[in-house]
Amino acid sequence: MRNIPRKIIKSGFISWVVLFVLWGIVSLFYTESFFPSPLETYKGFKEIVLNGKLLEDISISVQRVLLGWSRALLIGIPVGLLIGRFRIVNWFIEPFINFFRFVPAIGFLTLFLMWFGVGEESKLILITYASIFPIIINTIAGVNTINPVKYQAAESLGANKLQSFITVTVPGAVPSILTGARLGLSTAIISIVGAEMLAANSGLGYLVYTSRLYYRTDWIFVGIVTLGILGFFADKFLRFIAKKSLKHYGVTG
Repeated sequence: MRNIPRKIIKSGFISWVVLFVLWGIVSLFYTESFFPSPLETYKGFKEIVLNGKLLEDISISVQRVLLGWSRALLIGIPVGLLIGRFRIVNWFIEPFINFFRFVPAIGFLTLFLMWFGVGEESKLILITYASIFPIIINTIAGVNTINPVKYQAAESLGANKLQSFITVTVPGAVPSILTGARLGLSTAIISIVGAEMLAANSGLGYLVYTSRLYYRTDWIFVGIVTLGILGFFADKFLRFIAKKSLKHYGVTG
């Protein structure tokens, strides 16, 4: 019984209650069209759920995020491993990484639209571009933290460069790769909002952007809250899967 209050606090339930209470108090000082209350936001949520708009936008945005993020993983993890392990690859590629990672993805949107059209490909490339750098940087950091003694031990057992890369570099970098994947996922969600605001006719970003035209601030709040919830549970699910399947690589949660 003594541990119940601690468990409640640890779960974050009280934090959410405080947030909703503060939200409700602040909304008392403004009109619904400027700052809707939690109840007014719920009514807007119910409205666009019943007409099918919200579920459609969620489905489209989730699909775009997962495709772009998956591409970033497929490219970013091998690149990060190679940069971290082999000096010649580091010397050649890292200057480009350190340059482009400071250029915001949204800055390339116009070019991507010109080069790849207004369809899905331009949005997917934008998401991939935005989310690939956290993956690469964290993978490099993971490789750099591997104890050199492990490589020496592998070589003493007769392992060549490729074998030591597979048996030492890749497993040793897994915890940092997971961190990069989580950061890349959050960046993918952030970037899809910008892409859908400026170059789409569907998705949560489009919902948030176009709701202003109808003075439906409650719909804007619904879109923002939905994005936060999707990101929160996506990260929780990723950590759960990693904890169950990658425990022997040092991943603890």
